[in-house]
Amino acid sequence: MSVWDDLDLLLDSPSPLTVTSTTRGTVKDKPNFKAEDDVTALRKAMEGLGTTEKTLIEVLTQRSSAQRELIAKAYEKATGRTLVADLKGDTSGDFEDLLVALVTPPGVYDCHVVKKAMKGLGTTESTLIEIFASRSNRQIKALSDAYLAETGKSLINDLKSEVSGDYGKALLILAEGKRDESTAVDNAKAIADAKALYEAGEKKWGTDEAKFIDILCHRSIPQLRQTLIEYKNISKKTLQESIESEMSGNLEKLLVAVVKCVKNVPTYFAEMLYNSMKGAGTTESTLTRILVSRSEVDLLDIRAEYKKLFGCSLYSQLESEVSGNYGNALRNLCGQGE
Repeated sequence: MSVWDDLDLLLDSPSPLTVTSTTRGTVKDKPNFKAEDDVTALRKAMEGLGTTEKTLIEVLTQRSSAQRELIAKAYEKATGRTLVADLKGDTSGDFEDLLVALVTPPGVYDCHVVKKAMKGLGTTESTLIEIFASRSNRQIKALSDAYLAETGKSLINDLKSEVSGDYGKALLILAEGKRDESTAVDNAKAIADAKALYEAGEKKWGTDEAKFIDILCHRSIPQLRQTLIEYKNISKKTLQESIESEMSGNLEKLLVAVVKCVKNVPTYFAEMLYNSMKGAGTTESTLTRILVSRSEVDLLDIRAEYKKLFGCSLYSQLESEVSGNYGNALRNLCGQGE
């Protein structure tokens, strides 16, 4: 049985899409924090010949995002230069990308990831799917605000020119960040939705994609969890299995990601991390994006799911897959623990 077929734990587990607590992150506020002391350490590490990467890693991976923002402001005040510009000048490659990501506020970082995914010919659909399926309304609003501030344009309008078809419709609904956030569950509605989905997919010749998009992109997480259970009662298949057999292409990928995030966001990310490291080569951009963006949200839970699913710790996997300063910094963010 796939990890995604077990619906028993669904109704009890909290979801990072609805819970805003940061207690499940690996990175916390550093006690007795003084931005000026960190600025002094960073300047010393970067000025003069050579760079002391160890100091950069120690300071930037062991402070919360809010503290890193204060460091960046104090750095600019002290030097007249931005911390991002100096990090770019003193480091390179994946290590540079990781440090720059760390000193970028979360909403702005998500904005940069989305802008990069839309740039040039074609669109990096897998990145857009990951971001919009896994972010809460609050996170999507921060992303949209940053996008407007940086480009003077609306994220939704720019996305409209990049995506099309049913996939485009679903992504645009998610990108509005208006998913119902009520915690009350209406059982009768869950049964009605499950029936509607069954009749729109498995029961008929052809699929009514609009029905799937409407329900999966608008309903609250607790409501959808109940719907998944009711669907399996009616269909004997999980909704994910039905989507995989009824649809294809980017719409299938997006709706499967939505269903996975409704069930368990940390498991979704554990699977993505595993896939980014399996086989020959490693997708560093995925490692950087997930470890930075989840380090203060639910990385402790992602680590636990990783161990449960793949039988080894995320930390030990990172040890064997990534090396040098980049590897050290990633492992610092991950933390050892279990």
